[in-house]
Amino acid sequence: MASDRKIPTHVAIIMDGNGRWAKKRGLPRTMGHIQGGKVVEQILEDADALGISYLTVYAFSTENWSRPAAEVSALMNQLRGYMKTAMVKCARNNVCVRIIGDKTGLAPDLQEAIRDLEESTKNNTGIHFQIAINYGARDEMVRGIRKIAEKAAAGQLDPASITEETVADSLDTAGIPDPDLLIRTCGEERISNFLMWQIAYAELYFTPVAWPDFDKAELERAIEVYNHRERRYGGLV
Repeated sequence: MASDRKIPTHVAIIMDGNGRWAKKRGLPRTMGHIQGGKVVEQILEDADALGISYLTVYAFSTENWSRPAAEVSALMNQLRGYMKTAMVKCARNNVCVRIIGDKTGLAPDLQEAIRDLEESTKNNTGIHFQIAINYGARDEMVRGIRKIAEKAAAGQLDPASITEETVADSLDTAGIPDPDLLIRTCGEERISNFLMWQIAYAELYFTPVAWPDFDKAELERAIEVYNHRERRYGGLV
């Protein structure tokens, strides 16, 4: 990649196609998720090497609970495994991890593992890695509105003083810059309830490549496309 290319500060990824990748190869869907998990770890390293400061991935949505019970159980166990091994890897690579989504909807042991991982990495100064688990943008906004409403009802907040910053600070991503680039894999071209507030001015990149086949070259290709976009934020060039 050319040295004069602009690197987005924050890249968000909808990691789609694990199941289809596995089915195409005659494998169970769980094998696609396992391969997809390996790709996440590699892309995190690649993003860091490219100079990306924030990487957010959509690991499990609020809608994913409707999938077959065996698949959901396998995904939760995969997340448990990652939480256990991530502390060592993130300490070695100086990664700061935050889990976004409704953590109260997860099993108690997974909630504890998340707290331990977030606490152990909170002072790391390298790439910031956000993992969306039991996440839905509408759910996030509802929870955020409730926080604001509770403060207003308690007399701690004047409704007339509510701004965009007030809303942003009530969301799971409070303190994190909005994504510059949103990538979705495997050919789908929709947002699927992901970071709807935060991606208001993000550049969108859709690739037919399934997530288990996504690699550094594809990430660089997305950044190249990003560099050819004119980000006007509603203004004129």
